[in-house]
Amino acid sequence: MTDSAGGRRARRLAIGTAVMLVLAGTNGPWLYRFGTERYHEYKINRPGYKAVNGHWDVVEFPKEYRQDTIHAVLLHTGKVLLVAGSGNNQDNFDAKRFDSRIWDPVKGTVKKVPTPADLFCTGHTQLADGDILIAGGTKRYERLKGDVKKAGGVMILYNENPDKPMTLPEGTRFTGKGNGKVFLSDDSVLIPRATKVFDRKTGRFLRNNPGYARVVVEAPKEGTRYETGTQDGYRIGGLTGADARNTYGIANKLGMDKRDFEGIRDAYEFDPVAERYIKVDPMNEARWYPTLTTLSDGRVLGVSGLDDIGQLVPGRNEVFDPATKTWTYTRHKRQFPTYPALFLLQNGKLFYSGSNAGYGPDDVGRDPGIWDVATNRFTRLAGLRDPDRMETSGTVLLPPAQDERFLVVGGGGVGESRLSTNRTRLIDLKAAEPRFVDGPRLAKGTRYPQISVLPDDSVLVSGGSEDYRGRGDSDIHQARIYDPASNSFRRVADPLVGRDYHAGSILLPDGRVMFFGSNPLFADKADSRPGVFEQRIEIYTPPYLYRDSRPSLSDGPRTIARGGTGTFTARRASAVRKVRLVRPSATTHVTDVDQRSVALDFTTSGDRITVTVPENRNLVPSGWYMVFAVDGRGTPSTARWVKVP
Repeated sequence: MTDSAGGRRARRLAIGTAVMLVLAGTNGPWLYRFGTERYHEYKINRPGYKAVNGHWDVVEFPKEYRQDTIHAVLLHTGKVLLVAGSGNNQDNFDAKRFDSRIWDPVKGTVKKVPTPADLFCTGHTQLADGDILIAGGTKRYERLKGDVKKAGGVMILYNENPDKPMTLPEGTRFTGKGNGKVFLSDDSVLIPRATKVFDRKTGRFLRNNPGYARVVVEAPKEGTRYETGTQDGYRIGGLTGADARNTYGIANKLGMDKRDFEGIRDAYEFDPVAERYIKVDPMNEARWYPTLTTLSDGRVLGVSGLDDIGQLVPGRNEVFDPATKTWTYTRHKRQFPTYPALFLLQNGKLFYSGSNAGYGPDDVGRDPGIWDVATNRFTRLAGLRDPDRMETSGTVLLPPAQDERFLVVGGGGVGESRLSTNRTRLIDLKAAEPRFVDGPRLAKGTRYPQISVLPDDSVLVSGGSEDYRGRGDSDIHQARIYDPASNSFRRVADPLVGRDYHAGSILLPDGRVMFFGSNPLFADKADSRPGVFEQRIEIYTPPYLYRDSRPSLSDGPRTIARGGTGTFTARRASAVRKVRLVRPSATTHVTDVDQRSVALDFTTSGDRITVTVPENRNLVPSGWYMVFAVDGRGTPSTARWVKVP
């Protein structure tokens, strides 16, 4: 008699179980781990699992092309600009080794791009012509208190001569009038001429208001004996006669305190077609950790940052004009912490969620609100929970952008605080009285979440860490998809790589999401081993790409004006239920104010689909966009690139 198929399977299972039991008796823990890992790998690669949870894949560049990516921008060529600058690496900075890469996610190619300055911790945004404006970066690295060997600090310089400015070279010698101690400047500095003040009624001369500037100075030798205890005036070496009388310095305590990062004024446009940086006029202020936000007229607002002496820029915001390639101060001052999340609204004002990425006092510029840049009126918004834990939180404009609803995710305490929150917060700016309300909670307190809007109107939230920069091995290996319609999260496949500080994500034209970066302080729970910068890229393929078929778009226009229409060939056009116009991401330090998904009205006829772009230039700023067609199951097409002039 022959065995039945069921009998043979049963005996094989019994034999296999017996072998497993014997092995378990000799090496149980190892076998358990091995079996668990193998089963997990088997599970996450099953088609059924992918169709529900999606899938992650790791991309590792050849060694000579790897870098510590800090910034990423999706270009209208479909490629991704990855910017490291010095990559938070002092050795790279000292050697003036500054890096950028162009990565083609379709062909899998990567290219080195000459990088003209240290664009580490710069700001960036897309301009109307598709070029990328990049402004700010690093002039000097921070030095922690224990690493400071020479006494120093900020010297305020004055020029009382109304007839000429004074330029002092790097290394200028300053000698205290009272303490007799000597300090040297670490940079050249221009002190403007004094301003003559006259009586408005009589025209009589009243006084000169001195011109002033600031510079960082250091003692010529190491040691605490060079510290000063109080304010003193300083004579400037190399000056004689009237120049020596009219020009002087004043400094408070010059000691061994921590020195913060210092910013640069440099600005560039990156040309996606030529794949090169083009220098434009520098900003008026040096900025490290700035935010760049597009305004109603297509100009770009530059906000916040640490200046060229490591202090928070005191509300001196400025605007870049793409037509003249120049920067102009705004009429009014308003101060924010660094990398503030500022979004253009449909009325031309800016929404500030309170999200930011770091430096600044805990009582300045932290309140969320709506800002009219022209008048400087700021309307505060109430209801924010855990307002003291908004640093390193992420904010996203929920799709469709017309609804003006925002989601704020996670966050932590100011500075190196161990505090974090698992809250999300929602606000509807079209409500009669907008106020924040709690959204669904995350599983853990989360700093540095990576957030990407998907073409089906859902939002992918992944990664982050519970503690500051992943301390205590606190990276969160979890991902969730948020559904704005149901206001709920759904857990999906876990990422393979931990991502915290200096990490980000970008929606790609094929509907996948790329993740980059991560800069943990330590590599173990005991915080005893220094962390290693994560140079691998990870790609998340959402569940909607594991379905049998997807819509397609082809043969359409490359340009559609606001208020205008464009017709595409569309396979399965009758199945399309929505069309989205998605602005490409420019992301760094949990800040991506470019990201938005706009609903397009559309009609179908046979294998044709005709879309209409909204007229509001604040809803649809000029630039390049991805057009996605999405069917009734939420499956998107591969995007078509269109330019909105």
